[in-house]
Amino acid sequence: MTRPHSEPTPEEIKEKRRLEEALEEGLEETFPGSDPVNVTQPAPSRGDSHVKRTD
Repeated sequence: MTRPHSEPTPEEIKEKRRLEEALEEGLEETFPGSDPVNVTQPAPSRGDSHVKRTD
């Protein structure tokens, strides 16, 4: 059963705004380009074990 639609919490609004801004920044930095922008960082592969990642 689904729950009735409720207003988003301030935290949800803030997170959505942050993601939209990150997407917009990525679009501006890669324009013009043919590949879509990925807002999330993919998980490291086995071959990346030597690379130190910072988020």
